[in-house]
Amino acid sequence: MTFTINPTLSLEEFLKLPETKPVSEYLSGEIFQKPMPKGKHSRLQLKLCNNINENTESQKIAYAFPELRCTFGTSSIVPDIAVFKWSRIPFDSDGEVPNDFLLYPDWTIEILSPEQGSNRVIGNILYCLQHGCQLGWLIDPGDRSILVFTPGQQPELFQGSDRLSVLEDVHLELTADRIFSWLKMSFN
Repeated sequence: MTFTINPTLSLEEFLKLPETKPVSEYLSGEIFQKPMPKGKHSRLQLKLCNNINENTESQKIAYAFPELRCTFGTSSIVPDIAVFKWSRIPFDSDGEVPNDFLLYPDWTIEILSPEQGSNRVIGNILYCLQHGCQLGWLIDPGDRSILVFTPGQQPELFQGSDRLSVLEDVHLELTADRIFSWLKMSFN
């Protein structure tokens, strides 16, 4: 869904607006509202954040934030998961995570919702890569595939038991099969 509040709305003016539910993003002078996450999206988002953080937080390698607004360049986007290398997390003077992240993520992860167009989501990933992001994933639960983007290279399609690319120094052995297996929940 696209809506325009004011055709000349600047990024600074957008950031002063109250947050919307679901969240809105600002790209190229336009405001886009993301679809409300549904079951599969929420499950994959939580499991992936937890899996990344369980393997990176204690060693202070990286941290995965769900639905974190990242404002950089001329845009303000909210990746489904924004992963930052620990050294780039802008802790405040008290050593706490700030509310505002005015920088690009090192790894951006988007999970495609059924009613969401892939081109706009890919556009967000490409925008991140153009501004310094090192890795982008587009997870498509509908066809059980993951499109992986790296700067200056063709995207790669991962399915089945293909081992996925992750950030340097992040030691995760993830495959598309493993990620999509998280959709099945045990009742025992």
